[in-house]
Amino acid sequence: MKMEDCTVEENVQIAKDTYKMKIKGNFVKECRTPGQFVNIRIGDGREHVLRRPISISEIDRGENLVTIIYRIVGEGTKFMADIKKGNEIDIMGPLGRGYDVLSLTKEQTALLVGGGIGVHPLYELAKQFNKRGIKTITILGFNSKDEVFYEDEFKKFGETYVSTVDGSVGTKGFVTDVIKKLQEENKLIFDKYYSCGPALMLKALVNAVGEDGYISLENRMACGIGACYACVCKKKKKDKNKDDYSRVCYDGPVYLASDVEIE
Repeated sequence: MKMEDCTVEENVQIAKDTYKMKIKGNFVKECRTPGQFVNIRIGDGREHVLRRPISISEIDRGENLVTIIYRIVGEGTKFMADIKKGNEIDIMGPLGRGYDVLSLTKEQTALLVGGGIGVHPLYELAKQFNKRGIKTITILGFNSKDEVFYEDEFKKFGETYVSTVDGSVGTKGFVTDVIKKLQEENKLIFDKYYSCGPALMLKALVNAVGEDGYISLENRMACGIGACYACVCKKKKKDKNKDDYSRVCYDGPVYLASDVEIE
């Protein structure tokens, strides 16, 4: 983990309230695992005290570049949207534990399920799986057509399906409606799933396909390094000699679905 003033190489809008930023810095040399995140200082840190945790979407160690995707949800991310190419940005990262890319072997199939802004951390995972000869089936869930992003990017790696709550594109409903439809058609055969999205989506996914997979939690964070316990989740397996809680920013954000409670 490094703290570094990095350079913004790109910051563009790609969907409704959704932006893609490319960041250049030496910390990228330490980025290897899909699902990790960076903690970004907003301005000089006086008006916005807490950093903003943003997942890494793509890693390019050859060019010392990472891509992040974020949605404007408050003053901090609104500030980020105004950052220009060539500006410096204070980065802490990479942080957290990501997906286990060695959990599958060549010719096996991964089911990737993302909801909303939780779609983009799965992109680097899909890319690394593709390089290792692992097949991917991807299901992306959004509220409406104007929020959809990265559909074409995921299609480069394998079968990709989209759901929208209002039915403006793809299957009307939720990612679980796509899963149900594919199951009924006997078209959903996979070895393990990998997911990221809101808690309600993750709960529904686990109910639909079981616990043999990975979930990435989106708990609110403060320090980003496991010191403050602001982002804890409950462990499913209790051990009297260990804490019953897990720090999402440090022990996660990616967990086996069988290990933690989704709240």
